[in-house]
Amino acid sequence: MDSLRRALTGEVIAQGDAGWDAARQAWNLTADQSPPLVVLADSAADIEATVQFAVANGLRVAPQSTGHGASSMGDLAATILLKTSRLAAVSVDPKQRTATVGAGALWSDVVAPAAKHGLVGLHGLSAAVGVAGYVLGGGIGWLSRRDGFASSHVRAFETIGVDGKADRIEAGSDPELFWALCGGGGRPVIVTSFELELFELREAFAGALMWPIEEAESVLAAWREWVASVPHEVTSTIRLLRFPALPTVAENLRGRAMVAVLLAFAGTGERGAELVAPLRAVGVPDVDTLATISGAALADVAGDPTDPTPALGYATLIDHIGTDETDALLALAGPGVDTPFASVEIRHLGGALRDPTTDPGAAGRLDAEGLLYCTARVSSPQSEEAIRAAQREARDRFAPFTGARDTILTFDERRPMRGAFEPDVADRIEAICRKRDPDGLFVSNHTAG
Repeated sequence: MDSLRRALTGEVIAQGDAGWDAARQAWNLTADQSPPLVVLADSAADIEATVQFAVANGLRVAPQSTGHGASSMGDLAATILLKTSRLAAVSVDPKQRTATVGAGALWSDVVAPAAKHGLVGLHGLSAAVGVAGYVLGGGIGWLSRRDGFASSHVRAFETIGVDGKADRIEAGSDPELFWALCGGGGRPVIVTSFELELFELREAFAGALMWPIEEAESVLAAWREWVASVPHEVTSTIRLLRFPALPTVAENLRGRAMVAVLLAFAGTGERGAELVAPLRAVGVPDVDTLATISGAALADVAGDPTDPTPALGYATLIDHIGTDETDALLALAGPGVDTPFASVEIRHLGGALRDPTTDPGAAGRLDAEGLLYCTARVSSPQSEEAIRAAQREARDRFAPFTGARDTILTFDERRPMRGAFEPDVADRIEAICRKRDPDGLFVSNHTAG
């Protein structure tokens, strides 16, 4: 271990050292990560040295930026937890419309420098998420119906392989590995930096509409009909929400159950107001924040947590958004239902995810029309038990609406990788991983089976 410390400018913290608890902590506080060593890398050179040390000492390496997916990481015995959060540098080239982003950066680190040039990256609903895990897992956000997976818009990856050597991976230099890294999970190498495409978006029409949960059935019916005809520039999600009775919650929402439609339209406010008229016609919402906002502000529309929190989530793709699917949502968390979930939602997919105009890489073509996502905060062992039971109920209720491809890799669940891909794509990814990392040196937050 002393030799590793001498080789790094960053830190090596062993189990039992002061600071080990803080070093092993992930964003999702339900994760109890217990690696023998944590490396806080300062540079790509630190990662090279860590990989070489791991190989020489029979250890594995688990790269992690924010730790949003940490609770699905699995056993970290005989594994170095490699924290890349210090590799957070971002540089924007406005002429090329690209951003070079370190593996430890959050999307919030990209939003501000890109916005200076009227540009945005294809971030998710929250900018507090790490770029690396999101992009390597595909990445679905506010602009995905218009532009597709975030992973479909990577120009290059800077990587370190099992030999501990750095390489730049582009479509022309290593098409096999480049394809696998574009949404395949990133398992066969460690990515230290990304060159991402940026998109012009100076303004958007976005925000939320909220009604009392008692209006959920009529709101769901209107939303279900509405999403069938909206243009690809519109992305929305409908949520059944339970707000806690806490001072940190807005007084008009504190302790209440609501049905909400959150949406973003990459267009003018005038056209946006025309598009949402059918939703506003359902009834006067208690909350209406729809307005023209800056492209940078799009990252804050969802209002998702930005600080580390103990939470459990469940996600599954659904082939169609119809009456049966929305009825299942009501049965899971509608009016009068006692549920531990703080939020249960269906996100509208389709558009460029279903009909990509560029090569989507391993992320492929996504036929599913919607994504169910349920989440709850864990406050005690008893609450965790109730949440697990509710997750099983969600799985059972929506199983009839889910195809062979039932999930995506960017959610915090340790589920078989194959469920996120078509069978031939999963086979191809697995073959590349076996070829590039035959001994399983690198650990990811999804299983190979």
